[in-house]
Amino acid sequence: MRIRARALSLAAALLAAVLPLHSVAQPADGQKIVVSTDIGDDIDDAFALGLLLSSPEFEVLGIASTWGDTALRARLLQRLLANTGHAGIPLAMGVPTRSEIPFSQSRWAGQGKAVDGLPEAADFILAQARRHPGQVTLLALGPLTDVARAIERDPQAFRQLRQVVLMGGSLRAGYGKSDYRPPNPPAPEYNILSDIAAARKLFASGVPIVMLPLDATQVGLEEPQRVALFAHGSAMTDALAQLYYQWRDTDQPWASATPTVFDVVPVAWLLAPSLCPLQPVRIEVDDQGYTRETPGQPNARACLKLDKPALVDFYMRRLLR
Repeated sequence: MRIRARALSLAAALLAAVLPLHSVAQPADGQKIVVSTDIGDDIDDAFALGLLLSSPEFEVLGIASTWGDTALRARLLQRLLANTGHAGIPLAMGVPTRSEIPFSQSRWAGQGKAVDGLPEAADFILAQARRHPGQVTLLALGPLTDVARAIERDPQAFRQLRQVVLMGGSLRAGYGKSDYRPPNPPAPEYNILSDIAAARKLFASGVPIVMLPLDATQVGLEEPQRVALFAHGSAMTDALAQLYYQWRDTDQPWASATPTVFDVVPVAWLLAPSLCPLQPVRIEVDDQGYTRETPGQPNARACLKLDKPALVDFYMRRLLR
């Protein structure tokens, strides 16, 4: 065990020392972002916000909780922002819904302050789109219920968004952990399946959509990377370590040692589009929640192949600097 511990420590040190291993093109600063997230169930939302908040290229206009217990998610966000020096970022709260997924990080969230009087997520999205026409990216990291409510309330204002970048869907590959066998067939992906009607509204909205589906987002954060992150000692990596271990301390089968950081990929794409090239597609959402490629005028651009090593290198470089 002592030899293994030394080996892991050495791996973490080497990882930090050799980054960056890949170079990626950098976008201009000042990207205006509004986030919709179901943080608190799976752990990938927390890792995604870690990258987002560690990237000075972004001007984060606000973060909205969505799906399930949105009030408790807002408390988690409040604590995360306060603990990491981002308390000035506004919060919004989505409409509560019934969710079958356990809130794995509820104990950590419960220690955040109650946040009363928050604007509703749909109204907040529309207000930012009106205030900054053609400039705001809506980053959708959860089910699309509040996105659809915004479309329903004011489709014209919603179309003033620059784009919607979402983690969602499955085009040519479904869920699966192995890179060493053929991919599983497409599957109904959770964020789409949770609210099929909402997903249909988004794909019919006329707003530019960038889609990061299961084909490109199944990236594992392996033990050497986790050791380097959790030993780093910054406020952000300390918060991620606590959330990770609370997520692990559940009975859910997906809470394995190596997390799949789906939601990191759309954040990384905004920073380094070369990591995940896009192609135009026309998407229709069927009654079972499949995102089907169909003939016709494209209504989205999708990444189907990610440079996974470069993504992990990029993520680690940002969090460890």
